[in-house]
Amino acid sequence: MDVSDILAAHNEKQKAVTVDKEIPLEVDAGFLTVTDLNPVDAESHEADLEDYLISTARDGVQTLLASLFSLPTTSSPDGPLAQLPPPITQLPRAKPLPKPKPPTKWEQFAKAKGIQKKRKDKKVWDEEKQDWVDRWGWKGTNKDKETQWITEVPANADIDYDPVKVARDARKARVAKNERQHQQNLARAVRTPGPPGPSAAAPPTAVRKKQIDHTLAVTRTSTASMGKFDRSLEGEKKLKGVKRKFEPAEMPAANEKSNNLAILAKLDREPAPKKSKKHVEGSSGSDVLNVRKAIRSASKGKGSAALAREGGGKGKKGKR
Repeated sequence: MDVSDILAAHNEKQKAVTVDKEIPLEVDAGFLTVTDLNPVDAESHEADLEDYLISTARDGVQTLLASLFSLPTTSSPDGPLAQLPPPITQLPRAKPLPKPKPPTKWEQFAKAKGIQKKRKDKKVWDEEKQDWVDRWGWKGTNKDKETQWITEVPANADIDYDPVKVARDARKARVAKNERQHQQNLARAVRTPGPPGPSAAAPPTAVRKKQIDHTLAVTRTSTASMGKFDRSLEGEKKLKGVKRKFEPAEMPAANEKSNNLAILAKLDREPAPKKSKKHVEGSSGSDVLNVRKAIRSASKGKGSAALAREGGGKGKKGKR
């Protein structure tokens, strides 16, 4: 029985493992990506779009899997794991590169003197414990004088001399000095003049001065006399208020006519009636009775309780 035709048809259905294209596919196993730079086949694309996309995706996946199977593997409980190489595709940064920090005062001095910076190790050898211990932090060697069991006291020390407190205060003073120098370096870096331009931001000193001037103006007008009778300090500038704007003495006839018509329209308009807090249903605004005003007038300012008392007293006298 000749089965060559059956095998040939079966082989045609099975795609080849290798993918041959005019431009080889670029594989980045580190990112698990495949880039196809071949131009789109317009005839196949227009004939059957779905089949063309599936064929292109199949070639990319086949190339990626072939590259993964060629990588070194390690065994694990879940099976062999491929060791991915470092990525070769350079991705763009989401943010711009950070600007270089300006040198500190010590860095400028060290550069001028040619001093090389020596970085201290975080661990130091402790002869007593025969072990490596931290230089700083909890149980660090910088706190040895605070934790040692015996301390030499100076001959001229006070009665309440506490060596532990003195050592702790000295350590905190060093920390505060470092922090102060750090803040001075930051302020010095801010004061460093940048490239001139209209888009350059104002320095913090100018912004701070503007804030202080605004706060001073608010405080000067926060008194009962709005600062009119306050004593002015020597060299204090006058506050700049809002300038009044007046219409020009000469204007076109059309503008003058429109202004006069607007004034006449306001004069001809009937004044709106004042709205009371409570309105009686079915009555106009003029028919509303002000109960409080009526009680105040009837009781001569004594109130509703006095009016009720007088009314009750008159009724009793009439019964008698």
